[in-house]
Amino acid sequence: MKTILILTTSALLAATGGNAMTAASAKPYTKNICIVSDNELGSMGRVIIKTYGDQEVKFCCKPCIGKFEKNPEKYLKKL
Repeated sequence: MKTILILTTSALLAATGGNAMTAASAKPYTKNICIVSDNELGSMGRVIIKTYGDQEVKFCCKPCIGKFEKNPEKYLKKL
């Protein structure tokens, strides 16, 4: 039973970028393009979803996450 709880918690943290507490109440990301590159979501593989503060954000690939995290305000203005 402990193993299941640990695995479930780990999966939840991985899926929410470590923000499990805010993910459920986050504002949804409604665009079908990456906030950084403007590529169509899913065009580069699996869509990556993270939560920043109270906002859900979707990325087309891992490199876009790094670019976003260097200057999130720049990209959040697009919303």
